Amino acid sequence: MNGQNRSNIEPGKTVDIVLKHDQRSGKTTRGIVKDILTKSPTHPHGIKVRLEDGQVGRVKSILS
Repeated sequence: MNGQNRSNIEPGKTVDIVLKHDQRSGKTTRGIVKDILTKSPTHPHGIKVRLEDGQVGRVKSILS
């Protein structure tokens, strides 16, 4: 699943995100969602989330 729909993402799910400084390279970081930061129901670049380790980025794919 892609990370453009807020309804697909919930705390506790494992996701791949792109951090701000990795946007050019497209390198992803895997982690577990702690908070959903985007308020709108969809976002073309991915819903912004905070992982349990504190990193913030946009969801590229949802794994679980």
